[in-house]
Amino acid sequence: MDALTASMALLRLEGIGPARYWQLIEHFACPVRALQQFPQTLLLKLPDRAQSQWREFARLEAQSALLGWVEEEHARCAESGVQLLYCSDTDYPALLKEISRPPPILYLRGRRESLSLPQVAIVGARRATVAGLDNARSFAAELARAGFAITSGLALGVDAAAHQGALQEEGATIAVLGSGVDRLYPRRNQALAGQIVDRGGAIISELPLGSGAEAKNFPRRNRIISGLSMGVLLVEAALRSGSLITARLALEQNREVFAIPGSIHNPMAKGCHHLIREGATLVETSGDVALQLGGLLAEPTADITEQEVPLNQHQQFLLNMLAGGPRNIEQLARDTGESSGELIALLMQMELEGLLEQLPGGYQLTSRGAAYCTQTA
Repeated sequence: MDALTASMALLRLEGIGPARYWQLIEHFACPVRALQQFPQTLLLKLPDRAQSQWREFARLEAQSALLGWVEEEHARCAESGVQLLYCSDTDYPALLKEISRPPPILYLRGRRESLSLPQVAIVGARRATVAGLDNARSFAAELARAGFAITSGLALGVDAAAHQGALQEEGATIAVLGSGVDRLYPRRNQALAGQIVDRGGAIISELPLGSGAEAKNFPRRNRIISGLSMGVLLVEAALRSGSLITARLALEQNREVFAIPGSIHNPMAKGCHHLIREGATLVETSGDVALQLGGLLAEPTADITEQEVPLNQHQQFLLNMLAGGPRNIEQLARDTGESSGELIALLMQMELEGLLEQLPGGYQLTSRGAAYCTQTA
């Protein structure tokens, strides 16, 4: 029996997560001995099913259901093109190995070598604003162009936008799941997951095949996202957000933490502002991130890819007013002198052109609107 087989068997026992696994390794020095000489004091703390599994293994060893499951899991991985990466393998990610009690085993679909690239994690709200999604895509694209792999969690919102931004520049991107790599979550991102693998990235998880996306899995997923990365960039997040957990784990792992500031009226900016107050680096451009992490980044250019239609005086005036932050209808009507009907029609037209977006109680510029405003100022 090799170390990988013994580790898979240990982790199959209910109640043995990474923390207890590493306690056993510290005591026995190797997983084979830990499995064969499992301490009775710990065994009695495990659920009844795990106790029965181990006692059957102690009697039957190779013929036990526990090792039978390991053999079947190897076969399932081979059949579905999933690779197993053991923590003692030479190509196990070096930064991830440094964190406290790293995942003993990673399941991987895609290019194994992508995990050795310098990585920046980009995380944020699932219900991000249009400006937040724009920022996630543009920061990811520019950092990918600078040579970083972009790591995130394949969730809706900021995560998906970050993966898309990296793919847009033909960069590598890594998705870390809170489910098995054969149980993609959310289903809406299945096509995106396929693109990640096809274009030289990877999808990874520490969970066995068939594992569902349960709430308890996501903090474990988040520690891998931050552990793989040189730094974590928070794009948008409410005060109670899983993305803040990722950022705090990054601080505990001695990683750099960056946050993009936003309007004081935007609830999705409050998590970023909270982190900045706690010591995260405030960033305005991808160059701020790349410079601190040692990457080489060309001077960023405004991300305006569509042919711009010249704005009239009223539209330009609105852009300039919103450049200072979100404004409500009453403020805009007072400052422009427009009637409510004319103003709403103008705002709708500019929203359709992607220059601004509506928030609860007001409007703010999108990144395209901000770049256009800068360009024409």
